[in-house]
Amino acid sequence: MSSQSERHRVRGVCILLSICFLAVATRLIFIQVVQHAWWQAQSKQRETTRKLRAERGDIYDRNGHLLATNADMPSLFATQHALRDPNKTIQALASVPDARRIAKRIKNRAGKPFAWIARKTDPDWAAAVERRDIAGIGHEMESKRLYPKRTLAGHVLGFVGMDNNGLAGAEGRHDAALRGPEGARAVVQRDAHQRAAFSKNFAYLPPLRGEDIYLTIDEVIQHISERELEKAVQQAGAKGGVAMAMDPRNGEILSLAVAPRFNPNAFGEYAPSERRNRAIADFYEPGSTFKIVTAAAALESRVVSPWEQMDCERGRYAVPGAGRAVIHDHHPIGIVSFREAIARSSNICTVKVAQRLGPARLSSYIHAFGFGERLGIALGGEATGLVRDTAQWSKRSLASIAIGQEIGVTPLQMISAMSVIANGGHLMTPRIHLSCPETDCSSLREPLPIRRVLSAETARTMTRILQGVVSEDGTGKRAAIPGFTVAGKTGTAQKMDPRTGRYSADRFVSSFVGFVPAENPVLTLLVVIDEPKGVAWGGEVAAPAFSAIGGEVLHYLRVPPAPLTDPLPGPPQNRQAPPAPRAAYVLAMKGP
Repeated sequence: MSSQSERHRVRGVCILLSICFLAVATRLIFIQVVQHAWWQAQSKQRETTRKLRAERGDIYDRNGHLLATNADMPSLFATQHALRDPNKTIQALASVPDARRIAKRIKNRAGKPFAWIARKTDPDWAAAVERRDIAGIGHEMESKRLYPKRTLAGHVLGFVGMDNNGLAGAEGRHDAALRGPEGARAVVQRDAHQRAAFSKNFAYLPPLRGEDIYLTIDEVIQHISERELEKAVQQAGAKGGVAMAMDPRNGEILSLAVAPRFNPNAFGEYAPSERRNRAIADFYEPGSTFKIVTAAAALESRVVSPWEQMDCERGRYAVPGAGRAVIHDHHPIGIVSFREAIARSSNICTVKVAQRLGPARLSSYIHAFGFGERLGIALGGEATGLVRDTAQWSKRSLASIAIGQEIGVTPLQMISAMSVIANGGHLMTPRIHLSCPETDCSSLREPLPIRRVLSAETARTMTRILQGVVSEDGTGKRAAIPGFTVAGKTGTAQKMDPRTGRYSADRFVSSFVGFVPAENPVLTLLVVIDEPKGVAWGGEVAAPAFSAIGGEVLHYLRVPPAPLTDPLPGPPQNRQAPPAPRAAYVLAMKGP
């Protein structure tokens, strides 16, 4: 009887264990199969993954001088312990400088597991907070971008955001290379109640430092350009300005100055318009500097010769077929050679030559010189300017565009166009980034021509004509540099009044663009002064700044002075009239 009872008890225990086993097995199967996705999601909620930014690469000028680098700065944070009782935490921090800012951050994130109090802040201030030894308040070191030369080349360098992402300039355009590969992580563990177990000892994957980059900018030439531009803007009482220097042989930008300057270390203190790189992002009516395009197109097409005598109508010319359009010269002249007409910046003779070219041919050269397109500089925000199709031209447009009206150009386009003449006829890709930092950055790189625009013969002729602009009778004599021959062109353009849609009577853009030495150019310079007060002529406002910058840069580059030469020899004895016109050279061009 007893043995039978024992067997029943054993059987009952076995059945009970079997039922429990089946229940556990069923539950495990249910969790691992049916609820697999849900539990996997829950497990991920037990940790928070944050990116640890890699240190950005440095930025150097062409000679290896440091322009942008990094420094470790403390960032303060609050964990859930401090955020769970924000009033107590705020009270404990009451005597700390800038306590109001801390209180606002803590109140806004009350109850959260984590909050930044201050990012990349002053070390002394962070130390003052740390000395309070408040539970839940800590710090970690973060990399902060620094620009040791302050405002120097600020518009070229651009700036980065709080998370070290490039937002403008070279920082923005080359952000991927500078910031390095992603992949660094910090993990914050959480308990079953989702409370952060925040520790100062983070688990992380080591970040990889970004690449260093070298710019074509020369910090000495940049300093000279910024200093002289600022001086010219102040003397003219102007709104602002741009000064650029380019090596015409390879398109490398040696300086790019914008006034007023801005300091990328404190970019938040400046309005977006002050941070914008107006040398590539803004366009303006160039005025008479654009006559280099009309004149070069006419010479290349052989519709005029430098020695042809032209009637400049004593300062007033009613344009045939253009309705009531009347062109004026500010300094009336009569019959002069074409080269002298350009040297004295005659609107009337320039328009007469443009009429021989016609709209289609003039338009083709405008595009060939790079206007109306992005030239491909490695900076963000490059504008195309404003070039309308000939179908949209009015009866007056041919005359207006020939003298630099009804067209919008960027300073980058204008200096590149003048470099076409300086280098013998090629439009070059403007460069701001050197691709080979391991090599000698001062040596010439292989040039990247976009296309040939002019024949070498026409470029030489234009060079000699533009030397006359800086002679005693030319409009740009104040651009002369003692000991060197200068070729260039002045420009004075009225600005459009947005209220009336007409040209303003007192708002101008004054400019001078040229190259030096004229015989073997190593430097193309452009100076643009926006809205000078009083005298606004480009030859009076911008030309002196060109001379000051060019003279000092040539000395710095150790370019030896050259003897002055006759700008353009006299006409051959057997040539009394220009040769027959030929088809526009540019129409058949493809590639360099």
